[in-house]
Amino acid sequence: MNSFSEGVVSPLLSIWRSVAALAGVLLLSACSHNSALPPFTASGYADDQGAVRIWRKDSGGETHLLAVSSPWHNGATTTSEYRWQGDQLSLIELNIYSKPSEHIRARFDSRGELSFMQREVDGQKQQLSSDQVALYRYRAEQIHQTSDALRQGRVVLRQGRWHADHSVTTCEGEVVKPDLDSRALAHVENRQRRSSVEVSIAWLESSEGTQLLLVANQDYCTWQPVEKSF
Repeated sequence: MNSFSEGVVSPLLSIWRSVAALAGVLLLSACSHNSALPPFTASGYADDQGAVRIWRKDSGGETHLLAVSSPWHNGATTTSEYRWQGDQLSLIELNIYSKPSEHIRARFDSRGELSFMQREVDGQKQQLSSDQVALYRYRAEQIHQTSDALRQGRVVLRQGRWHADHSVTTCEGEVVKPDLDSRALAHVENRQRRSSVEVSIAWLESSEGTQLLLVANQDYCTWQPVEKSF
């Protein structure tokens, strides 16, 4: 298990629940202090199902978003990539790392009409139904609205390698000490004792506090998106 589910309800899960309850309304905009948001951001949230990490870049009228969903217990990790031109969704690409694996891709033209769709399961190509496409479009808009709210609320995702002195070398090369609570620290230390390499952790920071999100032997920094190439 590469997740941390105990104690995720407070403080940052409360932010997500508020966002979900209001169907994407930017409840957290009051936290933004009306300052400009950076074009490239990393954020995330935890709910009862698992952890979601979100990277987003807004540039030249285009929005590029990658969401990585990691279930707490059962289920497969899923990566969901989306692109918008202005307000118009132009790309959906999903990779579901189950057995067998599943890959879904759909493209839309400048009018929002479907121009290409394909589902591939274990190497076998299939067509998507109109209902499936509609569901994926709906989920795309949901994650876009969630990302809007998390960015406005200044919920920031950080990742890196954990060290014995409780410091972390982030994927950006900075050495920091996350302000984790005792339960989170105990969880990381327990995972570290059972690992032959330094574990990676992912955590969230906001004005509400710091929350451990995930712990894994995998090096998150080998695949974390970087602004220049994203």
